[in-house]
Amino acid sequence: MAVFEIVELSDGDVALKRSDDEAGEGEPLVRITFSGDAKTSFPEQHLEIAKAMIEAGVRKVGELSGVAVEDASSIASVEERTIH
Repeated sequence: MAVFEIVELSDGDVALKRSDDEAGEGEPLVRITFSGDAKTSFPEQHLEIAKAMIEAGVRKVGELSGVAVEDASSIASVEERTIH
């Protein structure tokens, strides 16, 4: 079973990546970029918004592929660390 985590990248983007990619060299599976206006409007919430967007995407992928996704929120909590 693959395990994923949601991280904030050094450029401020939020990404879904495989948790076994310790070196951070692999390309993220999903990357979300918020505009400056969006970050200004929701300065503390952009990570939670990105997490909700990624969870919805995981549920939809499961639905389309016929794979049961028990709880997309168990992907990972938003990591407080930044990947450089």
